[in-house]
Amino acid sequence: MAQMWRAGRVLTARLGGRGAARLCSGTLPKPPSSTSSPPLSSRLQAQKQRRRREREEAILSGQHSPAEDGVLGWSEKQRIEYTAHTAPGTKKDTSLPLPPSYSPEYVESSWYQWWEKEGFFSPEQHERLPHAVDQTFSLCIPPPNVTGSLHLGHALTVAVEDALVRWRRMQGHRVLWVPGCDHAGIATQTVVERRLLREGGRRRQDFTRQEFLREVWKWKNERGEEIYQQLRSLGASLDWSRACFTMDPAFSRAVSEAFVRLADSGRIYRSEALVNWSCALESAISDIEVDSKDLRGPTLLSVPGYDNKVEFGTMLTFAYAIEGHDGEVAVSTTRPETMLGDVAVAVHPEDPRYQASASLMEVLIE
Repeated sequence: MAQMWRAGRVLTARLGGRGAARLCSGTLPKPPSSTSSPPLSSRLQAQKQRRRREREEAILSGQHSPAEDGVLGWSEKQRIEYTAHTAPGTKKDTSLPLPPSYSPEYVESSWYQWWEKEGFFSPEQHERLPHAVDQTFSLCIPPPNVTGSLHLGHALTVAVEDALVRWRRMQGHRVLWVPGCDHAGIATQTVVERRLLREGGRRRQDFTRQEFLREVWKWKNERGEEIYQQLRSLGASLDWSRACFTMDPAFSRAVSEAFVRLADSGRIYRSEALVNWSCALESAISDIEVDSKDLRGPTLLSVPGYDNKVEFGTMLTFAYAIEGHDGEVAVSTTRPETMLGDVAVAVHPEDPRYQASASLMEVLIE
């Protein structure tokens, strides 16, 4: 029999075999309340919050006259667009008068298509530079994930890198800035699976490997072009003739070759180890794709595939009886369901709690 004390109740379960196991709750008691003053950091945080509330109240209680409100009123800025006829890829006519105020739509129009057509962003352009020097500057854009659109972080990175490559071109260097997209592994697989389930009611297991890869490529062609257009809108001086995707055949062969060489040299190896298993993806995932959550006690959490929340964070202790001895071996765990798979328990021979059975390095559970 196995017994469990928890939340004021006693639960009993019968185990197969002749032995017995006792299960009790290991939930720690709540720490005693303290009557001492709060720490210095808490007092400083409270003072900061109070000063902030006072500033907000002072702003909200300020008196403004209707005349002042009219002066401070906002109006939408007039958009001025470049309307002169310019064929795609031809140089922009700069003889037209400039608008009275700066307008990005007017200034940026037509330039990028001409830059791209003239090949200004390719390293071969170096041979045509009158101030060319025999130095090379090469840079690869951090490939954005094909699962989404660019955000402010991408814009900041592209702006900094674009300034660097344009500066090197001005110095006469042979410059190559390579664009591309990342397949994003698990993230792309999840997005594609949801799309297939939503549009056709089919799951990944309903496709062969090649069929599913074709769906991934289809998704990449749709979303990747959107990202490339966003980069063009930023004015990034990338060599689009060398755009690449991390699942391109050439790159896949290079990755395989790199892993084979590393394995042959002994720098990497294959071994058995604990992995993070996703019940939803039915696949192992890396540590960086796992969100850890600290639990202070019993907590109900939503789990994919379950209608109701599942309880986590409860420490339970199994007490297994030792065959041929009066003692027992206690094992604590937050995963009591693993009890059904237990076949042996190992104890340290010098542990004073098990000196009566110190000669037993492995105790079989009946």
